[in-house]
Amino acid sequence: MTHVIFGTGPLGLSVMRALLLRGESVRMVNTSGRAAVPDTVDVVRADAYSVDDATAACAGARVVYQCAMPPYTEWVARFPPLQATILAAAERRQATLAIGDNLYLYGPVSGPIHDALPAAATTRKGRLRAEMSQAALAAHAAGRLPVVIARGSDFFGPGVLNAAIGERAIVPALAGRSAQVLGRVDIAHTFTFIDDFGEALVRLAAEPSSHGQAWHVPNDRPTITQRELLEQVFAAAGHPAKIANLRLWAMKFVAPFSPLLRESLEMMYAFESPYVVDSTRYERAFGHRATPIADAVRATVAWYRSRATAAPRA
Repeated sequence: MTHVIFGTGPLGLSVMRALLLRGESVRMVNTSGRAAVPDTVDVVRADAYSVDDATAACAGARVVYQCAMPPYTEWVARFPPLQATILAAAERRQATLAIGDNLYLYGPVSGPIHDALPAAATTRKGRLRAEMSQAALAAHAAGRLPVVIARGSDFFGPGVLNAAIGERAIVPALAGRSAQVLGRVDIAHTFTFIDDFGEALVRLAAEPSSHGQAWHVPNDRPTITQRELLEQVFAAAGHPAKIANLRLWAMKFVAPFSPLLRESLEMMYAFESPYVVDSTRYERAFGHRATPIADAVRATVAWYRSRATAAPRA
């Protein structure tokens, strides 16, 4: 039996790393059949919008991890059928389906964001995430297949490029230039270290008592601000901190010229007010605490440095 991961982006790769540390057999699925992974990992090409293709990719699967997503600007049209196809493939193989999710479905929250909150989002992408989660958990409740959902906040870490704390922030920091971030920089904002997300998804998939539920993956405490996080990034990079932040009013001016910024506008509430995620239920159940921010920052900066100095390859 093997573990099948749909998506070879940052979350899929973090799940892969967690599984390899356990000595598990891993197959990764994407649209090209190629990925920068160890030789022991099988990478197959499949159309994740075709149930037959996805089912073939899941041959022999004990667990299927849904870590794939369409481009951010195409979520509304393409995300639900993508996840529905992967769910159908896992059901055909009678595998456990572990889904990587985010926190959009809650909408703006006053106070800590815990995993017993209702799905109250009014944004398009928030409602979309809620509908997709409900469909997956309904399949579990109907006995079609075991399903578990792991939810993380904005993540950072090795392999994370297009994110709030990604290449627009860390690459300039390595060069001593201004890191570019969104929203207010002096309010608390939970960031999830990507390897904690992958580890949590693997643990949840392996524990039947967690199935049929959604869990918040572990996040380091206390929650710090974007400025404090970036100051640690700059310190690890060996430069004084320089931060340039794009506020909501400025985004509204620029958004007509950028499809990605237009899609990001409705989610800016998370960067204009405190955004603190409570992951204590998972931590108590699994005894798994988040990587300390200082260690996570060092690992992230080291990965970016290695990427910058690596020889070009095909």
